[in-house]
Order: sequence, then C-alpha cells, then structure tokens
Amino acid sequence: MTLALIHTRALDGLHAPPVMVEVHVANGLPAFSLVGLADAEVREARDRVRAALLSSGFEFPARRITVNLAPADLPKDSGRFDLPIALGLLAASGQLPALNLNDYEFAGELSLTGSLRPVRGALGLALASHQAGRTLILPEASGAEAALAEGASVRVAHTLREVCAHLMGEDQLPHPKKPDLSHLASYPDLSEVKGQAQARRALEIAATGGHALLMLGPPGTGKSMLATRLPGILPPLQPEAALISAGILSLSGTFNPERFGERPFRAPHHSASPAAVIGGGSQALPGEISLATSGVLFLDELPEFDRRVLESLREPLETGEVHIARANRRATYPAAFQLIAAMNPCPCGYQGHPTRACRCTPEQIQRYRNRLSGPLLDRIDLCIEVPALSSADLSQATPGESSAAVRERVAAAASIALRRQGSINARLEGKDLDTHAKPDTAGQTLLNQAVNRLGLSARAYHRLLRVARTIADLASAEHITAAHIGEAIQFRQLFSN
Repeated sequence: MTLALIHTRALDGLHAPPVMVEVHVANGLPAFSLVGLADAEVREARDRVRAALLSSGFEFPARRITVNLAPADLPKDSGRFDLPIALGLLAASGQLPALNLNDYEFAGELSLTGSLRPVRGALGLALASHQAGRTLILPEASGAEAALAEGASVRVAHTLREVCAHLMGEDQLPHPKKPDLSHLASYPDLSEVKGQAQARRALEIAATGGHALLMLGPPGTGKSMLATRLPGILPPLQPEAALISAGILSLSGTFNPERFGERPFRAPHHSASPAAVIGGGSQALPGEISLATSGVLFLDELPEFDRRVLESLREPLETGEVHIARANRRATYPAAFQLIAAMNPCPCGYQGHPTRACRCTPEQIQRYRNRLSGPLLDRIDLCIEVPALSSADLSQATPGESSAAVRERVAAAASIALRRQGSINARLEGKDLDTHAKPDTAGQTLLNQAVNRLGLSARAYHRLLRVARTIADLASAEHITAAHIGEAIQFRQLFSN
C-alpha cells in the first residue's frame, strides 16, 4: 500500500477538530514533503519521525514521501502529529497492516528513541474521539488526564513499538488509570484572619453570588490573605464547569489530573503583558482570565497593571467570554472568572493609616486612582476598605469562623439561587433579573434614592440588585427588603468618593 490515512485532531481553542493525516510513498528521489498549514513544530516532525522509526527497528523509506494534514486551511501546531505521521509512514510502506486504522485516533510526540512524550489538550482530544466513536491512543503520561473523559475509549503506550504491536494484534495496550480524586483540596483557612469583620462579610457575599470584589487598604492589612482564602469557601464546582476548567488548563500544559474539580486560583504579577493576562500570541492561546475560569483571578496592586490589561477586562466581566483575533487565528475562550482585586489608597500606601504619615499630595492620589477607569469600576460589585489594625486589635482579636463553617452557608445560599434561576446571582440578566431580584416597596424607594444621590449608572443599578439578591439568599429571605438593599449600597460607597 502506498497511501495511508490516519485519524488525529488539532486544537482550536477548546475544540478538537478532526485532522486526516494522508501519507503517500512513491517512487523517485528520496524526499519528504509536509503540507497542510503546519507550523515549525509540526514541520520538524520529519527528523523526529525518521530517528524514532530507525531506533524502533523499522525502516525509513528511501522514497518520495508526501504527508498532507487535511483540512489544509486549519492551522496545526505542536508535536502531537508525530505519532500519526510515523504510523502513516509504516502503513504506506507496508510495514504495518492498515486494516483497522480507521477505528483509532492517535496523538503523541516522539522522542528520537521512539518513546512517546505527553501532549497538551488530552482531555479535549478524548472527548472529541468519544463523540466520533473511535479509540484514542495517547502517550502514557497523558493517560490520567484523558481518563477523566467519561465513556471515552482510551489506550496508552510508552513507545511507538508498543502502538505497532497493539495494531498488529500482538499485545494489547492498557487503558489509563483514573487519577485519585479522593483527597480533599487544601486551602488556607479563613479563621487565620483576625478582625476585618466587614472584609470577611464581603468575601462571603462574593463567594455566594460570584461577585467581583475590590479591596482598598494600606500595605499589610490582610488583602492578599483574604483573597487567597476565597477558593476555600466557594461552593462545589459543577461537573460541566470542572471539565471546562480542566480543558483550558490542559491547553496551557498546567493541568494536574489529581486536582480535577478544584477551583483554580490565578494571581498574575502586575508586570504581566496583555497577551499573558487576556490571551493571544501567534497561536491565540488562553490567558490568565481564561485559566481562572470557574475560579478566582486575583489582581494585586490593581492600578499598577497596564492600562490595556485593565480595559480588556471589561468585556469578559460582562459576558464571561474573551475573543482573541490574530492575523491567521481566531479563538473564543470561556472567561467566567471571579475577579478579586486589591490596591493601596495612594501611591505611598499610607493614606488614612493610624500611625504612618502619607507623603502623597492630593493630585498624586487622584492620578493614582484615575488609573482605574469609571467603566471598569462600574463592573465591580463590591468595594471595601480594609483598615490597618493596631497591635492591641491583633493580640485581642478572637479567631474568626473557619472556612468550613462559612463554606456551608455559602453552599446553602448558592444552591437556593441555582434552584430558583439556574445560575449564580452575578449572571442574572434581563427578565430573570426583573423576576428574581425585584425589591419590595421600601427597598425600591431606598434604591432609587441611592441611585440619585450617588449618581449610579444603569449598570451599577443592576449590580446593586444582584448583590442584594445574594444578601437575601444568605438570610434565606424570599424577597429583597430595604435592609438587603442598604447593605448592598454600603459596598459601593467607595466608588463615589
């Protein structure tokens, strides 16, 4: 046989579109042509495949070889095409029977010795091959991730020779072992935070409704400490959301299968580039906001981030998606993250500090705060001040509630919202917002007064309603009252300063 067809897949965002590897071996001067919009990593497969075949005891055909990756208009990247190209060469040159190749899909990077190296996106590849009704053969190092795809038929191998032995019926490749998910996630405990009752309350509200939170206070008051404890009080992750989160992390090569179902916590440095935070690059890869999907994105020193980064957060905060466009690539990634941000009150950080004097002029403070635009602040539901505590407050403060106790209340209130409207309160829109977040008469009167006095926008008005709905859920109240509206208004006072 001089022509072989091998099934594999590319990665296009979270999707894994099918790719057919067509290998043709013809008479003529020895040559190797690889076509089909392959990038540099894929074009280098020629040398890896040659060495792997020879090291595995096979013959590399000294003939004219043409490899086509179809469809031609779909970009292909990474070394996952090494294994299907090698198998196609063996089948086209008659060294491997091609009778049952149509029942399989293959992905794997080859070393020069013929061993298989792991690939990115194994979970997405497994889900897509399951839908196509084929068995996926992967490197053993990627098997635990692929095993998370329920119902998928997956087999794993250490070397190219093991794959060939399986296809020739000599030895059966094993199924991958499922990762151990019995261990409990370990998060820093909220009981370690002393004092800061308002901040703890805001954190509980944010966790229940999925609201964005901005903390303002001098250095060392516990803003970062509070942020790192948010994942420990969030409600359990739903299976579908866990798969989406795992799929995105897998694209970046940072997914640990044993941590499947845990909420991600991403905290990029304020020097991070727009492409690193929002996503991009030549391959339109996901950024930090997508890697934080179903989890927490913590931006410390918020005004120090690049202005382009901050303004790029506006659309994802509204829609839960980010669209990345490049010259030859377009990708849409989920970005349903929960934003937690922290900042100092002024450039030196000590405005309002009880013992440290602030060195900043009013103009410097205003310029510092103006780094955050009004439209961005309008999309943040909760804004609190985290004051400095004296040594007496720290020494006399009693331990607060544990994360377990707070998480129990959060989970109960979040389940109320899910049963009522099918989504968290931060995602209430349109008619659902009018139906489920309508305050009583006294609450509506107070809300109207706040809008007029604080000059709030229509967006801020609706966000106040969402926060009030969350506060009511925490109180197990069916209707939003003036008390719930009043507490929600307190968390927007800093916006008007």
